[in-house]
Amino acid sequence: MLPDAVPTAELRRVLVIKLRHHGDVLLSAPVFSTLKRIAPQCEIDALVYGETAPMLEGHPAITQIHRIDRAWKRQGLMTQASAEWRLFRTLRARRYDLIVHLTEAKRGAWLVRLLGPRWSVAPRQKGRFWQSSFTHFTPWASNPRRHTVETNLDALRRLGIQPSEADKAVVLVPGADAEQRVEAMLAQHGLTACAFAHLHPTSRWLFKCWPAERVAQLADALAERGLAVVLTAAPDPRERAMIDDIRASVRTPVIDLSGQLSLKEVAALSARAKLFVGVDSAPMHIAAAMGTPTVALFGPSGDIEWGPWRTAHRIVVSDSHPCRPCGQDGCGGGKISECLTTLPVERVLAACDELL
Repeated sequence: MLPDAVPTAELRRVLVIKLRHHGDVLLSAPVFSTLKRIAPQCEIDALVYGETAPMLEGHPAITQIHRIDRAWKRQGLMTQASAEWRLFRTLRARRYDLIVHLTEAKRGAWLVRLLGPRWSVAPRQKGRFWQSSFTHFTPWASNPRRHTVETNLDALRRLGIQPSEADKAVVLVPGADAEQRVEAMLAQHGLTACAFAHLHPTSRWLFKCWPAERVAQLADALAERGLAVVLTAAPDPRERAMIDDIRASVRTPVIDLSGQLSLKEVAALSARAKLFVGVDSAPMHIAAAMGTPTVALFGPSGDIEWGPWRTAHRIVVSDSHPCRPCGQDGCGGGKISECLTTLPVERVLAACDELL
């Protein structure tokens, strides 16, 4: 139907580039599933930042994952140049027919020019260098009125590749090691599957977080409903401090696994939970990918673009802040988002009850 559609039968190797954070990378998973279904003869590789690679490891459609280490820049010019050269040689040896670049990162344009694929697609951006680098363009890299999964898949639609509904599932494979460790940790605390709620109230961006005292009140209310409460957070000191504040306010015992789990283990834990409650963060996307009923609290970020994908869920947002989603780091840039801090416990608990 497209005059410039890519002949998928001629594809032998494809590189998909997603240089963003963990949740962004996870939501690119349907791109790989779609490509593999349409072109089963094709080898499909990913290029991501090293710390985000676990989001795609084990995906059945992916042949290789190539990693960029952000620490290269801090290791000196020669070390960085050597690492970049090794990566380039590895990518060049793969001889890609198609490169799918899902962001506006300039590295993608340079790689397309250096690797010379027959076809390439990226979001449309201004500038002669960018516009002369790719053969195909999508209208946008992000769209506040469209979920990120669909925006990612638009890159394939522009090539004449239409995803099926089954392709749109976000695939995340925890792996045997993560499954076994989480099973052992739950057994240590006397927990079984679907007997607990998983609360991940933190984010690397604290302006996305609900106040600690309200998280504690929610934990108490869930405990009254007969659910054990398991808390998780990243090992970042600021996130751990928030967990400490929650534990200081909560009246009932909670199980604190903050800073103890890898992302794969967070996935294995969420898969066993009866309910997940969190904010706009990678663990929320992970819980949704595992099919866990999810309550997500949104403040300045967009719930249409970033909401839980294809799982039973409730999104809780403020009704009294027409300025949201503003995309700002707190009201006036002050790192505190009133559209979140004013959300009452009763509304979040009601959302939990609907899913329970």
